[in-house]
Amino acid sequence: MNQSREVEGCSKTKTKKFKVKHPKTKVFRSNDPLLSVFMWGINHTVRELQHIHVPVMLMPDDFRSFSKIKINNQAFNKENLPSNFKVKEYCPVVFRNLRDRFGIDDRDFQHSLIKAPRPISPLRGGATYYLSSDRMYVIKTLATEEVEEMHHFLKQYHPYIVDRHAKTLLPQYLAMYRFTVDNVETYMVVIRNVFSTHLKVHKKYDLKGSTVDREASHKEREKSLPTLKDNDFLADGLKICIGEEGKEALMETLAADVEFLVKLNIMDYALLLGIHDLDRAVEDALEQQVDEDEDDDEYDSTGSGGMALTPPESPNSQRKSSSLATSRIDPNKDIYAIPSRGATQNSPG
Repeated sequence: MNQSREVEGCSKTKTKKFKVKHPKTKVFRSNDPLLSVFMWGINHTVRELQHIHVPVMLMPDDFRSFSKIKINNQAFNKENLPSNFKVKEYCPVVFRNLRDRFGIDDRDFQHSLIKAPRPISPLRGGATYYLSSDRMYVIKTLATEEVEEMHHFLKQYHPYIVDRHAKTLLPQYLAMYRFTVDNVETYMVVIRNVFSTHLKVHKKYDLKGSTVDREASHKEREKSLPTLKDNDFLADGLKICIGEEGKEALMETLAADVEFLVKLNIMDYALLLGIHDLDRAVEDALEQQVDEDEDDDEYDSTGSGGMALTPPESPNSQRKSSSLATSRIDPNKDIYAIPSRGATQNSPG
């Protein structure tokens, strides 16, 4: 009898079960192996630079330097990364210095680019373009000869950015890499996005100051946001009113940039103009709020018993209240934005 009680007591012993928690986000995950390696390379190179002393002055060797890493048969995250790949970063100290002068923190730069970028429509030439997940950066593929040209250009570009205290309308070049995946080499350069990440561009023009063959094609016009050209700008009868102070600052920057390009014998350049229409922005916000209200009504029709499904302090309600707010320029992000004369000081036109 005692033995049976002991056995019965043992059978009632409680055991703890541990649940394994899997990460919600997959590290460096992309359907394209190249983009997976790109994200891994950004993460690795930015971390490595954290251990490098920041020089007071850049030397000629910094413009020829590079860092390389080769991964063979790695086991980490093999669902997302190829087993063998190479990453080469060009002029890492120079580009870090440029990022710093452009006011870009390396941790923010890293955070923006370790999430899968998405491909975007080709802008010109045979290059492939990608946009970072937060829309802050554009990634462009380069041909082999363009890498050599970039090295030469960088030696002139960096001193110019220093002399101008980063006050320029030229593209902000932030990093350059070579990625080798499946024995195929791909060169990439990271550039800051010209357009705002939160102010919608309703119209855009590529302006060269010439009217010879400067009309958007019929195929281009079929796009939801076509890139129009000089003759289209004249036909639309648009005038950009930014006030005397804004005009003076813009023309001074343009004159300095053009003089720099002339010294380098560079002729193929244009001014990319994006217009954020305040009236259309308000209409878009109203339509968005109507859609959200309809979604809430449909959700509540399942039976909420009169209870508030969305608390007043929830992110959804904040998004609704802010969607109707006047569009405002964020000087930390919208570095190229200029308010129109008819808009408020913090509102682009």
